[in-house]
Order: sequence, then structure tokens, then C-alpha cells
Amino acid sequence: MFIGHFAVGFAAKRFAPRSSLAVLLSAPMLADLLWPVFLLLGWERVRIDPGNTRFTPLDLEYYPWSHSLLLLVAWATAFAIVYYSLTRYRTGAIAVWIGVLSHWVLDWVSHRPDMPLYPGGPRFGLGLWNSIAGTLVVETIMFATGVWLYASTTRARDRIGRYGFWAYVGLLVVLYFGDRFSGPPPSVADIAWSGILAGIILVPWAWWFDHHRDLQTYPRS
Repeated sequence: MFIGHFAVGFAAKRFAPRSSLAVLLSAPMLADLLWPVFLLLGWERVRIDPGNTRFTPLDLEYYPWSHSLLLLVAWATAFAIVYYSLTRYRTGAIAVWIGVLSHWVLDWVSHRPDMPLYPGGPRFGLGLWNSIAGTLVVETIMFATGVWLYASTTRARDRIGRYGFWAYVGLLVVLYFGDRFSGPPPSVADIAWSGILAGIILVPWAWWFDHHRDLQTYPRS
């Protein structure tokens, strides 16, 4: 799951319109922002294994600190508490907490049984990744819906708000389909550094164009 996680963040803007999109996207992406760092530190492991599932060439051997349900509850709670303490925006804190937890649910649907409940605990997964067509359809529909909800909740105030937003959406689509139809990554280090670089670029970019967009309406939340 990739653009499906972004879909959750985009859609959350309708629920928590006063929250920055950068925060709303960081919540469902938090597990994948932590994962490459933990790979480099040696705390988690992945193996490049073409054919592991039909959609991805990765064998996600061990990643309980970033992706287990128990730790994601802990990360979600910590993120929500910090966010609320800084903003006093209860609706945004709820959106953050749900967003972080949504990562486990969506990965449970897409992964083979490798999503741990807790470190060393049982692992689950429904295996959507074993169907290329199914994965593409589900994620594309989710992403289109999330983008539509964001675009119908906000409006561009200037060229940055308009073109920065659509360029961002376009880049995510290119990255998603490019990754699917390219060869396996050359190394685990390449996976980790690519993930870190993506986070460094995509999170501030979301803040940038969202800062140049206004709300279409002004909900009481």
C-alpha cells in the first residue's frame, strides 16, 4: 500500500480542516517514515525477494517497531498527544490518531501474513498484493477519492496552491506506477535512503501547497 496511505491523509482534511495537510499525511505515513530509519539502524529487516508477492519484490522479514499494531497504537497516541499539546485542536488530534492506526489496517489488507500484532507476536495479512489488478484498482480508487475530498474541501489561493497541489498528485501517481513496473531495488540501503529522501521532500511539499489553499467552507470542527 502506497498511494492508499496518502488517500487517508488527503481525505482527513475534510474531517480536520484546520490541520495542516503535512500533519494529516504524516500520520498514515508514519510507519513508512520510521521504517527506513530503522532499517539503517539494523532494528528491522527486509529482504529483496522477487516473486514474494505478485505486486512487490520485498520479503518484510522483521519490522515490529514501525509496523506492529501494538507499537502503532503507541506511536499514534504519542503523535496525537504532541499534536494536541501544540494546537489544542481536538479534531485534528483524533484525525492524527486514526491516521496512524489506519496504516496497519491497510497493510493488513494488502500484505501477505507479515503484519505483526506486537513484537514477536502472530502476523496477519489478507494478501491483496497477490493480485496486481486488484491492488491497482483498490489503491487508485482510494487515492482518487482522497484527492477529490481534499480538492473539494480547499481551494487554491494562488498558483502555488493550484499547481503545487496537482504537481504533487501527479508525482505520487508517477512514483506509484513507476515503482510497480520497474525492476526490484538494487539493495536494502537503496530502499532505505529512497524512503528517507521521499519523506524529506513530500512532507514539506504538502505543507507548502496546503499553506497556499483556503477552505471551501468553514466547518465548526
